[in-house]
Amino acid sequence: MGFLRVFGIIVGIVILLIGIVFVAARLSDGPFGLIAGGALTSGELVTGPDPDWRFVHDIETIEFQLLDPPRSRTTWILEHDGKIYIPCGYMDTQVGRLWKQWPIEAERDGRAVIRVAGKRYERELVRIHDGPSIEPLVKQINEKYGAPARVADVTSNSLWLFELKPTG
Repeated sequence: MGFLRVFGIIVGIVILLIGIVFVAARLSDGPFGLIAGGALTSGELVTGPDPDWRFVHDIETIEFQLLDPPRSRTTWILEHDGKIYIPCGYMDTQVGRLWKQWPIEAERDGRAVIRVAGKRYERELVRIHDGPSIEPLVKQINEKYGAPARVADVTSNSLWLFELKPTG
């Protein structure tokens, strides 16, 4: 058996395994790390008044999914003045917009479910472009995640911020 044939078989097996992982992720309850997963189905669905969201200061990432399309992913979480937010960077680059379709989908239809500490909450993702919360959120991104965010990143459309408003 020649080298090219063995190499081709190995490459084919690797591609098949990667495909299996992506299919399994889409059928699962939540994402596989950075790989988008299926709809969030497990965990108590919390209704009623919002909790005191300050507890997310100690949480690095949460899971969330848009209702359309029902794909889940892992993301950072921010809290300011009792409200919670999801940041999304690199939206001013072709690679960012190609890799991250969810922000564009969220602008069209922001209905979502988030899962935090094993509990699910229905939310509405609403993009914020300006306002008094921008500066504290950018500061929090720098402090919590060590990411070099600036207010100018929000106004230049490089950094998108979504408030996770209660539904209804």
